[in-house]
Amino acid sequence: MLHRLTTLIASIRDSFRKSTPDESLGATLDTPGVGAALQLPDLRPLVKPLVALAIVGGAGWYLVAHPPVVTVGQGEAGIRGNRFTGEVTQWRDGSVLVVPGLHEMRVYSLRDRSYRPQKLQLAAGPAPLQSLEGLSIGVDLSIRYALDSTRLREVAGKLPEDLDAEVIEPAVSGIIYKVFARYTVREIFSSKRAEIQQAVEKELAVRLAQDGIALRDLLMGKVDLPADYRRGMDQLLAEELASEKMRYTLQLKEKRVMEVALDGEAEKTRREKAAEASAREQVVAAKAQEEAMKHVLPFKQRQVEQRQLEAEAEKQARIRGAEGNASARKIEANGEAEARQKLADAEVYRLDKVGRVNAEQMSREGAAITAHPLLIQKTLADKLSDKVQVIIAPPSTDGAITSALLGGKK
Repeated sequence: MLHRLTTLIASIRDSFRKSTPDESLGATLDTPGVGAALQLPDLRPLVKPLVALAIVGGAGWYLVAHPPVVTVGQGEAGIRGNRFTGEVTQWRDGSVLVVPGLHEMRVYSLRDRSYRPQKLQLAAGPAPLQSLEGLSIGVDLSIRYALDSTRLREVAGKLPEDLDAEVIEPAVSGIIYKVFARYTVREIFSSKRAEIQQAVEKELAVRLAQDGIALRDLLMGKVDLPADYRRGMDQLLAEELASEKMRYTLQLKEKRVMEVALDGEAEKTRREKAAEASAREQVVAAKAQEEAMKHVLPFKQRQVEQRQLEAEAEKQARIRGAEGNASARKIEANGEAEARQKLADAEVYRLDKVGRVNAEQMSREGAAITAHPLLIQKTLADKLSDKVQVIIAPPSTDGAITSALLGGKK
C-alpha cells in the first residue's frame, strides 16, 4: 500500500515537472495587447499544498469508500484472504481489520436457508418430473440447507454469490429427475413416498457436502398428477378404499366374533375360578368350623352340665317351695278350721243365746197377750199401717177384728 502511494505521488510530481508554467506565462505576457489587459498572479507557492491536499483527500475518500474494518454479525462467518501470501482465516461474531489492497473479505451467513424449486411443482409446468411410465408429474419439494462452518475456509474460494441458482438448483435437478425415474406414478403417489424422500435426501446430502453445504431437511409435499391419470387414480383409489374398507369390516367382524368367544371363555374361566374360590372358601370355612367345634363342644358340654345343675337346683327349689306352700296351706287350713270351729261355736252360742232370749221374749209376749188380747190387733195394725190406709171390717161379737179379716170363725 505504501509503495502504491509513493508511486502515485511520484507520478503527480512528474506531471507537474513536465509542464512549464513560466514559459507559458511569459508567452502570454509577450503577446501584444494581452499583458496590458491581463496580469496573472504567481501560483507556484500553492502547488505543493494543493498536491498534498489532493493526496490526503483521495486517501480519505478511498478509506470512506472502502473501510478497513468489516463487522461479522451473529450467525455469520467471515473469510479473510491475503492477496500476497494467500493465507485464509475465518472470523466469527466481531470486527475484522481489512487493509484495502492487501486483504479480501467475504461474509457468509451460517443460518438455515430454504429452497423450493418452482419448475417442478406442476405436472403441466415448464420442467416436470418423469415417472417410470414416462408420465409427467409435479412435486412440491422444500429443501433446508446451510453452509458447513467446519469446511467454510476450504470451499469459500469456489462458492458463488447465488447458491440457490448456481449450486442448489443444479444439484437438486441432477438427483431428483434420476430418482423419480425409477418409480411408477402409483408408487410416487402412495406407497413409496417415504422411500423416495429418503433416497433423494441421501444422494442430495452427499452431493451438497462436496460443496461444503450441509443438508438440514428435505420435505416432499403435494404430488401433482396429470388430469386424466388423476381421474383414473381417484376411481382406482375409491375402489381400493372400498375393498380395503370391506376387508377391515370383515376383520372387524372376525375380531368381534373372537371377542365374543374370548368373552365367553373369560366368563367361563371367571365362573370356574369363582366356583373354585367358593369351594375353597367352603373348605376353609368347614375347617375353621371344625376347628371351632373343638373348642365349642366342650363349651356346649359345660353348658349342658350347667343347665342340668340349674334344672336340679330349680327342681329342689320348686320342691322346697311346694313343701313350704303345702305346710303353709296346712297351717292355713288348720287355722281356718279352728277359726270356723270357733265361729260355729260362737254361732251356736249366739243362736242359743238368741233362742233363749226369743223364748224368754215369747214367754213374756204370751203372758202379755194372755193378759191383754188387744195387743195382737195393735201389732197387726202396726204392721199394716204403712201398706193399708183404711181397713173396713165387720164388727165382731167378741170385739176382735182378727177373725173377720182372716175369714175364719172363732
